[in-house]
Amino acid sequence: MAKFFLRKKIGDRVVSGHPWIFGNELGDSEGTAEAGDIVEVYSYNGSFVGQGYYNPASQIRIRLMSRDKTEVIDDKFIARRIRAAWEYRKKIGYVENCRLIFGEADMMPALIIDKFNDYFVIQTLSLGMEKWKGAIVAALNKIFEPKGIYERNDVPVRALEGMEQIKGFLSEPFDTNIILNENGLKFHVDIENGQKTGYFLDQQDNRRAIQNIVKDAVVLEAFCYTGTFSMHAAHYGAKSVLGLDISENAVATARRNAELNGFADKCKFEAVNAFDVLKKWATEGPKYDVVMLDPPAFTKSRENIQKAITGYKEINLRAMKLVKPGGFLVTASCTNLVPPEMFLDTIDLAAKDAKRTLRQVEWRTQASDHPIIRNIPTTQYLKFLIAQVL
Repeated sequence: MAKFFLRKKIGDRVVSGHPWIFGNELGDSEGTAEAGDIVEVYSYNGSFVGQGYYNPASQIRIRLMSRDKTEVIDDKFIARRIRAAWEYRKKIGYVENCRLIFGEADMMPALIIDKFNDYFVIQTLSLGMEKWKGAIVAALNKIFEPKGIYERNDVPVRALEGMEQIKGFLSEPFDTNIILNENGLKFHVDIENGQKTGYFLDQQDNRRAIQNIVKDAVVLEAFCYTGTFSMHAAHYGAKSVLGLDISENAVATARRNAELNGFADKCKFEAVNAFDVLKKWATEGPKYDVVMLDPPAFTKSRENIQKAITGYKEINLRAMKLVKPGGFLVTASCTNLVPPEMFLDTIDLAAKDAKRTLRQVEWRTQASDHPIIRNIPTTQYLKFLIAQVL
């Protein structure tokens, strides 16, 4: 097994527990390794750091999978990690639907597995993890005996690892339009063509958090996608809900979800550009008891962080102007590159410009089946705020 040594003044982050090792953090090496091979990593003074997979074509040259030198990374290792992740989810109460593997937080870098009851969707986002795809599927079949497994590797990040984008069945073909249960509601999920893996499990706890503020409220949800927050608002007693999204397909699914749950009269959806509508209504539109914002990530590039911040400020400022005095703003950001304090500072600036005062009700992050490792900042990406607008 090839050995790689960290540079003297760069290795603290890795030694402290972060699994990513960039090319410029490596110094000497011993032996040869092909892309995807398991290699050993040592500090500059020769002490063992960990073992993981290697890709010379990636900026993240090595991703560590184990800190135990005696551990053998093989098919059994993959199965043990998946089983351990499942035991953790069961212990904290996520059984029917959950993110089964959340990459680095489950010591399986660049692997995503979402469990939708008896169906599984996987993403292998690095070359090293792609090589274990067969072992991953075998482990899922053994542990869960699922009705179906599908891969959603149609993501641009794979190009950074020298891989093509693909999607398709990793089991016998099945109907990829399924229905899942969440918080007493039912939702259509399009595993094959929906966003990400088909459904946003990371907000499932946050959707429950709105139950008190939406009772008897007139609610607006911008960037509603398939209407999950809207449906929860109706479920928790809202008078009426209007959802806006630019995607015709998403809005069509939102309407189907409303019919599925018996809220077709209470929940209405429009396929429009939410940015434009918020801008227009901020000066001449109706006022709402609750306005909810759950936009997609505004950037995946550090070069565009300022544009993302500008976007968050604009939509939140406009949303605040639509909230009746004493009403509520529900706002979220899933942009990984925007840390929590930066997001909160942006909301504060928006409130100042809108001449409104915010009273924080709840400040939350992603659901616990997307665990956060304290010394791996990228594992905490979702920001979720409920505030009263005075």
